[in-house]
Amino acid sequence: MIFTQYYKSPLGDILLAADEEGVTGLWFEGEKYFPDSLLARWIEKETPILSKTKHWLDIYFSGHEPDFLPPLHPSGSEFRQEVWKILLDIPYGKTFAYCEIAKKLAEKKGIPRMSAQAVGGAIAHNEISILIPCHRVIGKNGKLTGYAGGVDKKEKLLKLEGVDMNYEKN
Repeated sequence: MIFTQYYKSPLGDILLAADEEGVTGLWFEGEKYFPDSLLARWIEKETPILSKTKHWLDIYFSGHEPDFLPPLHPSGSEFRQEVWKILLDIPYGKTFAYCEIAKKLAEKKGIPRMSAQAVGGAIAHNEISILIPCHRVIGKNGKLTGYAGGVDKKEKLLKLEGVDMNYEKN
């Protein structure tokens, strides 16, 4: 069963979804893939996982790095799961380029190279945004590119984390 709750963030309403194992989705209302994978059978109900997620978001949106992560239960191919695991290693307040993630994934798989475009596709289909921090991924040239919630929200999330956005203007 999927349980849902809405969360009012400073950047707009967010729909949270979780099953018995963990968070399955976190979408800004109206985002590109809103909500692509939410099953037809869901119940709007507060659960311990959703309560913990809302507490995490309260801390995050107050401008602090939460010292815990609610249980996550992302759904996706093995490739997407591998990419999302790398995203979880991007520190709060830091950014990585798509090509850096592709390089890390290639090293992990023991292959000479990985397509940054393929990595970008996996990142674009991350349904647990913010918690799996796809907003911390930028273009090789420092440009803010692609974010299902909108590039304006991506910029605001990075500023909230204290990322220096001046490099982008060079």
